[in-house]
Amino acid sequence: MTPGVKAVVGLIVGITLARLLWQWVTGTALPWIGDHPWRTGFACLGLVLLTATLIDRPGRGGRQLIYGEDVVSDDEEPDRLTYRMRELAAMTPTAFEEACAELLVRDGFLHARRVGGAGDLGADVVAWDDESRKLVLQCKHYVRPVGSKEVQTFNGTARPEHKAHHPIMIGLSGFTQPATDFAARHGIILLGRPEPKRWAHGNHLYTIIETEASE
Repeated sequence: MTPGVKAVVGLIVGITLARLLWQWVTGTALPWIGDHPWRTGFACLGLVLLTATLIDRPGRGGRQLIYGEDVVSDDEEPDRLTYRMRELAAMTPTAFEEACAELLVRDGFLHARRVGGAGDLGADVVAWDDESRKLVLQCKHYVRPVGSKEVQTFNGTARPEHKAHHPIMIGLSGFTQPATDFAARHGIILLGRPEPKRWAHGNHLYTIIETEASE
């Protein structure tokens, strides 16, 4: 039912019901119904249609959420955690690490938690997938691209110290070409600006990693 039709039906139903209520108060409701069967029937039909519309409405999707330049539909998963890129950019480094842990929880990873801080040896967030493979994330909330030196440092601790099956670096501002080249040689997963954006907008982390690996 279109909004215009709903408005007309609602107006007629409202007027008719108001008159019925007044007739009921004055004790003449039943005679009035007998004198106006078509109007009463139409009001009842309109009331049924409006009620059905209201009952059906919560079960429908279609609400659109705007995240940056993208439009993300929540028809299937209205409560799925998402972030706008500008929200992530405005966070403190600690809050950004917490957001990454929350996104891992959203994706179904187990025991996801922030562990970053003094003496973390390069691990900001850790989690495990359903096959007991450990993910170790280092989250770089930089305004510049992450350089090769940072990737080399992470490479020195992710597997030897943290036993990472998937060592992952996230750089909101991307990575330099030397950093990308080093990561490719040593099996470090880099998620530059496009990948964190897709992750924040609702894509599963493994889907993003697999897509990146196939490109």
